[in-house]
Order: sequence, then C-alpha cells, then structure tokens
Amino acid sequence: MRALLLCTIFGALSGAAHAAAPRCALPNGGPIQVADRQTQAAPAAPTTQATPPQPVPPVDSAGSGTLPKSLANVPFVQHVASAGAAISDFGPSHGMRSIAARNGDQFMIFQITPDGQAAVSGALTELTAAQLTAAAAGGNVTPLPSQHGLDALFVRSGAQFQVFYITPDKERVIPGVLWDSAGKDLTRDEVANVPGAIPTVTVGDVPGGKTGAESGAAVAALPLVQKASFGTVGSASAPHLWMVIDPQCIYSVRAYQMLHPFVEAGKLQLSIIPISVLDYEDNGQSTRSALALLSKPPEQLVSAWQAGSVNDPPSPAAAERLQTNKAIAQAIGLQGTPTLLWKKSDGTEGRTDGLPTSIDALIASIGS
Repeated sequence: MRALLLCTIFGALSGAAHAAAPRCALPNGGPIQVADRQTQAAPAAPTTQATPPQPVPPVDSAGSGTLPKSLANVPFVQHVASAGAAISDFGPSHGMRSIAARNGDQFMIFQITPDGQAAVSGALTELTAAQLTAAAAGGNVTPLPSQHGLDALFVRSGAQFQVFYITPDKERVIPGVLWDSAGKDLTRDEVANVPGAIPTVTVGDVPGGKTGAESGAAVAALPLVQKASFGTVGSASAPHLWMVIDPQCIYSVRAYQMLHPFVEAGKLQLSIIPISVLDYEDNGQSTRSALALLSKPPEQLVSAWQAGSVNDPPSPAAAERLQTNKAIAQAIGLQGTPTLLWKKSDGTEGRTDGLPTSIDALIASIGS
C-alpha cells in the first residue's frame, strides 16, 4: 500500500517542486497549441457565465468574511485570504494546522507551519520519513535545510523528483511546495543547488516550428509581443510592462489586481495580451473570453476584462488576432499565464512566468 502511495505521489506531484511561481499552466506542460488558420472557427456560444475579475475582498481582524476567527492572526492564512480565497479550517494535525483555500471551482490544501509564517501546499501522507527513505533507497534522498521549523527531503524517482516536508512530530511527510506569507516559493530556493532540479529555459526563435525553449536559439521576446493584439492602460510616459493573460486564469486576474494601483498612480503603463490556455479545464470558455476581448477596440480591452465583459459575440477579425497572439506565445516559450515582460533599466529584458514574488521590486526594475 505504501509503495503504491509513493508511486501515486510522484505521478501526480513530481513537477511541483520545480514549478514556476503560481500560474495557470498549459496542459501537460505545453507547448501552446496554435490552430491551423484555414480551419479556425469561432467556438460555440457559452453555456455558462464566465467569472469576471473581482476586487480583492477585505479581511478584518475579527475574521469575518472568508477568514475563520481561529485563523485571523495567522500571517500565511491572511495572505491567502487577501488574494480572494475562501478558507476552511480542518484543525491541528501532527504539529501543524490543515486548511483548504478555495477560489471559484479551484482549491488547494495547505499545512501551516508552527510559526504561521509559511505553509506546504500538499496533503499529509501515511509515510514517516524513515519509511520514505527506505522505500526510495538512501542514494536517492537528499536532506534539505530546515525552514520554518520543517525539515525536508529531496527524493528522486528516476528522472522525476519531489520534495517532502517532515511534520514537527516526525510522524508524517508532506509532498508539496513550501510558500511563505508573502507568496514566495521557498522550495524553489531550497532545491536551487541540487543538480538538475531546476530546468533552464531559453527564450528563442522558432525555426522549424519549434518553441524558443526547444530550439535553444536566444532572441528577444519583447519585439515579438509588441506585434501582438493587446489593450493598454496607464500613462504613455510611465514605464511599460507587457502581460500575457488568459482571461479566465485566477492568477492573471490577481496579477492585474496587484498592478492596477501602480497604473492608477501613473507609475506604470500596462499592456494586456489575451490568449487561451485553460480550454482543457473550462470547456472552451477561455477561448470565448479571449475572442470577446480581442473584438473590443484596444482602448477598451482592459476595461472590458476588468468589468467581466467576456461573453460578447466575437468579431470577424477576433479569431485571427487570437491565433497571432498564441503563435507569439509559442515563439517565446510561454508555459502559462500570467507571463510578464519588460525592458530593464540596463536595456536587458525582464521576465516573470507566474505571479511576481514582489510587485515593488518588479516595478523598480522596469526602465523608463
């Protein structure tokens, strides 16, 4: 039973430890699919209402709204709730506290560290650290530095790997990713020095139909995204940031909510490039939403997305615009949304795949 459990863990979660920042990922890791322009047709009319971007709900110290009173003073839980998630408290277990965070029809299970400053995104297993080590064989297990009161093991299974966190009572292990209360992926930093743990991806050209990551030929991504169909908000004199989004991606929505105050303050010009990556999850709603946005005049695209106007009938030109955007996304090796691109003060390109860990640092790095 434990051997079967171990196999299941690696099959389901092996990519978690070296994943990028939170994002809506392409099916099976990509690449993004670009339809034949001769056969591309508009999708069927929506049968359900899309979920528009919503303002982040306030969280008060009394624990009203989405935050249970028992967790009102836990920093990690406060961070997750501030992103719009509804929190369920499952109580203490093995020296940690288990919660569920739900946003729309998506949810994650977290195990809160004893200090409340971080959490592992994963469920408790029936394995102890000793049993896991014995099952994996000693040479496939590498201890990692302790963080927030948790010891960790880097475990290989062939070409796959997973980080397991050991509960404070040493009775259980948790396969998953450790996040701090600022939303930083601590697991990625932990495994950075383990050979082969973090794959290197090069943005490149697309000779022979290959993505940049496949071809290995480095080219600039910004000249490509500037040829896309997009909408722009903010002062023309402000530093310019480009963001590729799926209109239905909760992380794209969250990224916009994080950036919007800088746009309103005149500190950022933001260009939004709609594509669709989540059709495999939402029955084609992502494509319908992207087509609706790409049917708007450029000056109305962002406000339409912000207002949730993503169910309007597509214009005749929208399908061609979407395919162009997806072809550009394929060319730059896009793996999910949001993907942010900008020119740094030193003239080089900056890129973040997924939610940025620090908005202030990102804004500061954008050249004028």
